[in-house]
This record gives sequence, structure tokens and C-alpha cells, in this order.
Amino acid sequence: MTAVALELTGVACTFTSRDDPAQRYTAVQEVSLAVGDGEFVSVVGPTGCGKSTLLNVAAGLLEPSAGQVRVFGEPLAGINRRAGYMFQTESLMPWRTALANVMAGLQFRGTPLQAAREQAEGWLQRVGLAGFGDRYPHQLSGGMRKRTSLAQTLALDPDLILMDEPFSALDVQTRQLMENEVLALWAGDERRIATGSAGAPVGAAAARPPGGKGRKAVLFITHDLDEAIAMSDRVVVMSAGPASRPIGEFAIDLARPRDVAEVRTAPRFIELHRAIWDVLRDEVLRGYQQQLRKTP
Repeated sequence: MTAVALELTGVACTFTSRDDPAQRYTAVQEVSLAVGDGEFVSVVGPTGCGKSTLLNVAAGLLEPSAGQVRVFGEPLAGINRRAGYMFQTESLMPWRTALANVMAGLQFRGTPLQAAREQAEGWLQRVGLAGFGDRYPHQLSGGMRKRTSLAQTLALDPDLILMDEPFSALDVQTRQLMENEVLALWAGDERRIATGSAGAPVGAAAARPPGGKGRKAVLFITHDLDEAIAMSDRVVVMSAGPASRPIGEFAIDLARPRDVAEVRTAPRFIELHRAIWDVLRDEVLRGYQQQLRKTP
């Protein structure tokens, strides 16, 4: 049996209002979710359904109010040191070059300077930025900054990758390139699918990183159902908040490797999209109505 990389059991997260301590809000409730080692799992749901809250719980950045979190069978206490986190917002340090940003985590872990530099240069090459290590974030396009963030995350060789809508701010074309690149790196493919933001092929590249252990477990948060189906082994649907919970789970039986643009035209993709949307539609409408009621 495949080892379980991440397991959430009966997780709930309740927050107290800063203005009124007596007022409490439950973001998620009774959430049980498992991600197998090497499995790519996406979570979709309406805005405000607690998707990012679950990711923060998995990262150890937020302690659940109830329930348990296990990482490779061990209870999670504090920060999840077996996980790498790719945020939705910009996470690069503007005063450091692309190379220095990728080196940062390695240096924080105590990797000697030369070894950190060599590993960071290798990862920049893998994501198609071999000639851009001396550029600062403001000198890079949005897609190139995302590639740098991806290299920064993967350079630490995490066993579990947590991704919070990492491509939502990108244009459609760049987004599809990044999605394909993530799938290629996740699968350890030596053949690159995408092309770099500067127009050059993204390498003939590279096998798995030094010390790599094959496919990583991925928990991917997205509001884009097409993206979730195109990339994942399994899609979990969350209900609208408050007190969101999983209401559906779908195995994605599309052949790999996949091109995220081409797979969207496959008959099976369309069938899966229809089945998942049938579950998700009412929750999206309910979430939208809740947002309208909150609008002044």
C-alpha cells in the first residue's frame, strides 16, 4: 500500500473575533482528508470555504481547534518540516537576486555556501532560468518570478509540497506553461513540456534533483476546476462556508503524462468536469450569495 504523506482527521478550525471575543467563526469542520506519498490531490470549493486554512493546518502554521494531523504517520507538532509551501502571493525577497532567493532556504538549513549555490543554480536551470540568476524580482516577469518561487520550494527537496493557488495571478498562457512545468518536475520527467517566459525552451533538462526521492506528495489548492482536473490524481470538493467540509471526492483517471491544454478536450475530462461541477455548482452559488450579504 502507498504510504500516507498527510492525513487530516476530524479537523476543525474556529476563530475568535478581535473586536468581540464572544463572537466565534468556524471556518472548517469535520474535515478528514489523506494524501498518499507521490499523489497529487487538489482541493476545490467556493471562495471563503477554508481551502487556505486547511493548507495552513497541513503546514503547521495553524493549529486546529479539533482533530488531528499526521505527517507520514507521525502527529504534527509545530511547523511541518517535511513540507515545502508555495504561496499565492509573492514570496521572493526583493533585495535578493533570483539565485540568492533560491539559495536562502538552503542557507537557513545550514548548507555550506558553495553547495547551496550549486544546488540553486541547478534548480534555476530546471525551471528554465539558467541565465537569470543575477536578476532581482522586479526585473523578472510574473511567470519568471513564479518559476523562481517554484525552484526555491523544490530546492529543499520536501517530501510534501503545499501549493496555495500559486498561478492565479498569471495570464492564461503563462499559467498553462507553469502547470505543465510543475507536472513535469513532479513526475521527474527529463523531457520538458513548457517553454520559458523568455521564449527559450525550458531545458533539456534534468533528471530528479540530487537526493530526490521520485514523485512528491502534493496538496494543491485552487478555485479553477479545469486546473484541478488537468493536474491531479484526485479532486476533493469543499462545501461553502462557514463550517466547510468535504462533500465529494473524485479519482481523475486520465492518462499521464498530460498537457494541461490538450487534456481539456478529452471526452473523459469533459465527463469528469460535468460530474464534479454537478456537486460544486450549488456550493459556489451559495458562497456567492453569502459574499453579497456581507457587502455593505
